[in-house]
Amino acid sequence: MPEIVLHNGSIKQDDWVVVPRPEEGESLNVPDQKALIPADLWLAGYERYAGRADIGVWLDSHQEPESLGDKVNELPVIAVNFPKFTDGRGYSIARILRERLGFENELRAIGDVLLDQLQFMKRCGFNSYALRPDKDIQKAAKCLGFFTQGYQAATDTDTPLFRRRAG
Repeated sequence: MPEIVLHNGSIKQDDWVVVPRPEEGESLNVPDQKALIPADLWLAGYERYAGRADIGVWLDSHQEPESLGDKVNELPVIAVNFPKFTDGRGYSIARILRERLGFENELRAIGDVLLDQLQFMKRCGFNSYALRPDKDIQKAAKCLGFFTQGYQAATDTDTPLFRRRAG
């Protein structure tokens, strides 16, 4: 079973499976375990999936998190896919989910997630990370704790460093 890294650097078994988007003409095949399904398909089948603690969603980097609207906190997990490490749209999606939409549950980074991105993902609001399979998950805690202070305000602190020092 794969493992994920939590925001505090601990590692745990990943009991969620990411369900890929079905090919055109095929239907969504949700397994009999905790599943992350495409967000737009969750919305389309809302009556079927609403209130289920074993169903979360994943957003691709081109999707708008606002589409989840006031239903956002009904989801136990929202994952954001990073199709390649150079695609930074997932950081913006995380900030929108946390700051504008008020998402309070698990926000997970999936896809091309590298160790050197973890600290920045954490500042944007992610609190769990599914690393790319070829990366050493044992090094994650060091990467998450590399910086002790951030200069800017972000989801982890709403006060910039110069104000924290002045206060």
